Amino acid sequence: MADIRNYTLNFGPQHPSAHGVLRMVLELDGEVVQRADPHIGLLHRATEKLAEHKTFLQAMPYMDRLDYVSMMCNEHAYVMATEKLLGIEVPIRAQYIRVMFDEITRILNHLLWLGAHGLDIGAMTMFLYTFREREDLMDIYEAVSGARLHAAYYRPGGVYRDLPDSMPLYEVSKMKVHSAQQVAAMNDNRHGSMLDFIEDFTNRFPVCVDEYETLLTDNRIWKQRTVGIGVVTPERAMALGLTGPMLRGSGVAWDLRKKQPYEVYDKVDFDIPVGVNGDCYDRYLVRMEEMRQANRIIKQCVAWLRKNPGPVITDNHKVAPPSRVGMKQNMEELIHHFKLFTEGMHVPEGEVYAAVEHPKGEFGIYLVSDGANKPYRMKIRAPGFSHMSAMDEMARGHMIADVVALMGTFDIVFGEIDR
Repeated sequence: MADIRNYTLNFGPQHPSAHGVLRMVLELDGEVVQRADPHIGLLHRATEKLAEHKTFLQAMPYMDRLDYVSMMCNEHAYVMATEKLLGIEVPIRAQYIRVMFDEITRILNHLLWLGAHGLDIGAMTMFLYTFREREDLMDIYEAVSGARLHAAYYRPGGVYRDLPDSMPLYEVSKMKVHSAQQVAAMNDNRHGSMLDFIEDFTNRFPVCVDEYETLLTDNRIWKQRTVGIGVVTPERAMALGLTGPMLRGSGVAWDLRKKQPYEVYDKVDFDIPVGVNGDCYDRYLVRMEEMRQANRIIKQCVAWLRKNPGPVITDNHKVAPPSRVGMKQNMEELIHHFKLFTEGMHVPEGEVYAAVEHPKGEFGIYLVSDGANKPYRMKIRAPGFSHMSAMDEMARGHMIADVVALMGTFDIVFGEIDR
């Protein structure tokens, strides 16, 4: 009697390569995938509904918790949508700070992607390398906002505060983990301002990317696992709603920073890397080059911010709080402060869509306001949601091991997919 070869396998949600809480039902013929059915929603927290019960300002920190490796980019789309409805101008210095932090976030995201993608398909050391650089960037996040992950730094009308004049220093531990000389060496680039620290990072970072490329780009095992896997033609990529590196890896030069410039992206110089074959390897190369281009943008922002001091948030006190000093000396400003943090700002009626070029693709926020102090409706356009829907088409005919490579190349985070 012949064996029945077709069987069904649950990939995840416990599987370490499922990147969180994906349950994927795979129909297999031997080891070849016939059909992949992603079951999502295991991390659904009703973010869009919660936002309807919070003021426009209180809903902002929810954005950090969507794609929790690209925190400030999520915030950016939300504050841009709110600003469009309010019709307010953001100070130019705040725009440069936002662009700089968007690109720092892009590097943070791609470093985690590279470490996890490598770990998924057997390149164990990558994870250790990428987290070494992530630590410096997390320190920048912490110095500016007080939190390493959920920054809540952007505000409608600008950013929470200007860049600090100093960076936190390491101290000698009572456990004597590092000697005084080692601690002094670790603090070597932390004695200046935050801009000095960021500039030092941008000077070091290209060499780090070279190290990653040395380990992977011509590595025959890496190429065997990624070349020719998950090929998407440019036409199919557009039809499937792919955006970001997933679309550019297929050879479509679509990037919102160039095609629909926002903030000061039209004033900085950078290139858009584009793939040729549309496979996992090309998407890897695109993201590697994106890290180098992000580094270029950060350098230009640092140079501009050094030369141009100024306000970092709008002076419209119906939207942004007055200074602490003013609030404690002036009745008028005290009332503004009180009203803003209790009732919140009233946003004019209307509907708006604002999108940013998020590290994973086009992240958009659709907001409807009925003139009250809370959003009437909020809809989040998460790039990973469209990418996940392409899994069935891309996985067919591949082996189970290639499904893991596809999960890595999607750069999936379930916070934004399940919302």
